[in-house]
Amino acid sequence: MALYILGALLIIASIAFVIGRTKALAICGNNVSSLHSRPIYHGAFLSICAAVPSFIFIVAWTVFSGSVINSIVKSRFAEQLSAMGLPQVEAVLRDAKALAFGGLVGFKDDLKVSASEAYSSLQSTSDLLLLACVVLLVVIGSVYGFKQITPAFRTRHRVEKFVLALLAACSLVAILTTVGIILSLIFESIRFFEKVPFFDFLFGYHWSPQNAFEGAGGTSLSDDNSRIFGAIPLFTGTFLITFIAIAVAAPFGLMSAIYMSDYASLKFRAYAKPALEVLAGIPTVAYGFFAALTIAPAIRGWGEAIGLSVSSESALAAGLVMGIMIIPFVLSLSDDVINAVPQSLRDGSYAMGATKSETIRKVVLPAALPGIVAALLLAISRAVGETMIVVMAAGLAANLTINPLEAVTTVTVQIVTLLQGDQEFDSAKTLAAFALGLVLFVITLCLNIIALRVVQKYREQYD
Repeated sequence: MALYILGALLIIASIAFVIGRTKALAICGNNVSSLHSRPIYHGAFLSICAAVPSFIFIVAWTVFSGSVINSIVKSRFAEQLSAMGLPQVEAVLRDAKALAFGGLVGFKDDLKVSASEAYSSLQSTSDLLLLACVVLLVVIGSVYGFKQITPAFRTRHRVEKFVLALLAACSLVAILTTVGIILSLIFESIRFFEKVPFFDFLFGYHWSPQNAFEGAGGTSLSDDNSRIFGAIPLFTGTFLITFIAIAVAAPFGLMSAIYMSDYASLKFRAYAKPALEVLAGIPTVAYGFFAALTIAPAIRGWGEAIGLSVSSESALAAGLVMGIMIIPFVLSLSDDVINAVPQSLRDGSYAMGATKSETIRKVVLPAALPGIVAALLLAISRAVGETMIVVMAAGLAANLTINPLEAVTTVTVQIVTLLQGDQEFDSAKTLAAFALGLVLFVITLCLNIIALRVVQKYREQYD
């Protein structure tokens, strides 16, 4: 219902814009100079008055209505739900919602059917109330905005203040989202470190959370169990696969960018660069299939041919394919920053007698280094966050090894594994995912700080 109402609001806003602009032209007798603001601002103002309050109300209603409906359903069936644990209650409510809105469930019972009927009835009531409130707000806003359209009304100031507020709100959303992510990681990680010692997690050599069990209080792990949350194998696997990927992507991407920007003809560049950038649009699951069905067997065959023991799932296979996947990131960004280097630097180098290769090595690349570092950082972040290729080509085994021919796993793969299915967020096994995420965030932050320092140093030198 909310989507249909939003669509109707867009139409209403368009109509209000036309009406507001038409009225502004009518009251000035087509003499626009008699208006304080141009007719387009009057149209925009009426459009804002008609649609924006309703849009804000719809967003707020969508955010809070679900919780309100859940609370009402729980209160109606409090007696039946009181004998169940929290996971069972959530499962019943989830199945009831699925039944109410046409989903599939494993089995039905009287409680689920009754709760689904309650959900359906309450949702219908909610939709009717939402529609009535939106209509009321649209009418009030339209009438108010229409009356405000006069020759002396400072409509442009109002519209510009609204746009500034909108831009500030967008910036604030980005900031609050970042703060929310950080706080959620910190708070949940603190809960995990109450169960598992910090140093046992950060410097432990054994990762096997599926073997964990908690004491009677469910608040702490025994000494033996706390040692199975050692994350060193995960960090080692992550860095190993990322290193292999960057070892592939950095030289190929950077050399391709140099060739495209300084050596290739315009005709070749027009076809080659888009063809290489197509790699960025291929789904990662397709890369995973390619790694599992083509690269991994080929590596195993070559290794066995020279007497090496190669696992069917290896870090080398995952790293090679991941490197191919991130080549477009390095290529495209490096090509852009190399092309952005002023031609005057190249001309000055040529005037001093330098060759093209000397100019690229000693002038162009140092000047473009900040952008190249940013490109490599983006590629590293992309490699660190990749999951599907690792699952399909490197496996799930948390082996502590730097041998690229053996199976390893990464932090992101384990986060996904720990949070699969119905999980209780009170167990150390589930909370370990947040601790892994926090450590990965800190590592990425340190990489960003290092990259910023490099960028600042060379930007000052070549500005």
